[in-house]
Amino acid sequence: MSATLEIRGLCKSFGGIVVADSIDLDLTAGRVLGLIGPNGAGKTSLFNLVCGVVKPDAGSIALDGQSLEALPTFERARMGLARTWQNLRLFPSLSVMDNLMLGPRAYSADSLVDVFFRPSQIRAHEAEARDRALDILERTGLSPIARSRVQDISFGQQKLVGVARAMMNDARCLMLDEPMAGVEGQTYALIQKAVRDIAASGVAICVVEHNVAFIRDLCDEGVFMFAGKVLARGSVEQLINDPHLTELYFGT
Repeated sequence: MSATLEIRGLCKSFGGIVVADSIDLDLTAGRVLGLIGPNGAGKTSLFNLVCGVVKPDAGSIALDGQSLEALPTFERARMGLARTWQNLRLFPSLSVMDNLMLGPRAYSADSLVDVFFRPSQIRAHEAEARDRALDILERTGLSPIARSRVQDISFGQQKLVGVARAMMNDARCLMLDEPMAGVEGQTYALIQKAVRDIAASGVAICVVEHNVAFIRDLCDEGVFMFAGKVLARGSVEQLINDPHLTELYFGT
């Protein structure tokens, strides 16, 4: 099966600090890949390189065979590459529903021509996006707080809103940056279910997470990163039971 996202020879350094050292990685449709490793291993830096936040020094990135290197972040999102952020990046004064309505890949109101001459097309797109948002709110258990402002809901619920907004992209590849940090209880289970449902729909998913139990229960495969390198790839059980990798992760 061909990879949805292909990363080849990706390199990046900031002065003498190497955050990506000739990384080769494939993400496959319908499968969840977990990135594990200590702080500073280069996991979030890899996400930033793939999404266009940071420009690589060398290497290639392709989504469904199309090169991403020359594209800005918003164009990569429109091609079907979505992500969440450690610091959420939601709009706190807007409602949960309004945050989701900002998530689709493209919106006809971006064009002034459409605004003035094709208002019916804009209304149709809004209706389609609202229907999709309502469906995602239902599937993620967020429907009861759809009208609540993001700043008024719990941190765990905000994390779930971030995942739900990424789902609005209808992405081919979804990258989740520490979705479980600070999350517990019912919200933990809801996020886990949402990620499984997204993968089952044929999306390639990559997760950075320090909650090893979450990675082990959710991911089909794991990658261990250290100092910008991919040191090992295999089942999460194999990685977390490797004495050498455990020492690198937790120290002596």
